[in-house]
Amino acid sequence: MEINQLKDVASQVRRDIIRMVHGCQSGHPGGSLGATDIVTALYFDQMQINPEKFTMDGAGEDMFFLSNGHISPMFYSILAHRGYFPVSELATFRRLGTRLQGHPTTAEGLPGVRVASGSLGQGLSVAVGAAQAKKLMKDDHIVYVLMGDGEQEEGQIWEAAMYAPAKNVDNIIAIVDYNKKQIDGPTDDVLNLGDLRAKYESFGWRVWECNGNDMQEVVDTLTKMRENAHKGQSQVLLAHTEMGMGVDFMMGTHKWHGVAPNDEQAANALSQLKETLGDY
Repeated sequence: MEINQLKDVASQVRRDIIRMVHGCQSGHPGGSLGATDIVTALYFDQMQINPEKFTMDGAGEDMFFLSNGHISPMFYSILAHRGYFPVSELATFRRLGTRLQGHPTTAEGLPGVRVASGSLGQGLSVAVGAAQAKKLMKDDHIVYVLMGDGEQEEGQIWEAAMYAPAKNVDNIIAIVDYNKKQIDGPTDDVLNLGDLRAKYESFGWRVWECNGNDMQEVVDTLTKMRENAHKGQSQVLLAHTEMGMGVDFMMGTHKWHGVAPNDEQAANALSQLKETLGDY
């Protein structure tokens, strides 16, 4: 897609996020809005995938794992618009007995979801395992994983971060949604992450950085990372994003991490977001 087309998709995804969380009065709009540009670029520009023939093993295609599963509204919207399941199903978000639960799960058999996620800290391990399996199977496709920055406080992240370069897992592209906020406040206050670039580099990763809300910069950086896959080094992108991106009163604060907007707030938010693909 052209950059303007990707921006249009992202705008619609943001509308979907607001409507989904408002509709059930539950969910996590802040991080979902902030990470939208990254995952839109992956699914509509970067990844080699076949939504019509989804398989759990992901053989013969790129794979994506959402580690910070609480931002599921964004993930579900992108999967739906990419053709994994009907867009109309977004109206069932967080309803009892539906496939679109608050955190993605595999029990409901939702196409596009290969692992239950949201127990923070586990996604990098899963992705490294999948990437290593692809190498064993002589499958040269790439495995992507998106993590939260608050999630970097989890010890399991660093076990996986140590393992991947040590075992030459060079077909993985990890992404940190680096908005510097988590549910209880700024990451610097909750548990200072220090120099995240230096930490990953010390573990042997090649580290990239970009503005995660600038679609052109996101696409350009991901393209370069893809070109550098299979060259002997695990790669991670520190994507600097703004929680609540696109909705002025949700930006610059952690308060909308897990709070649903009321009727007036939802209307205000939607007035700031262009409808481009049609609301479900």
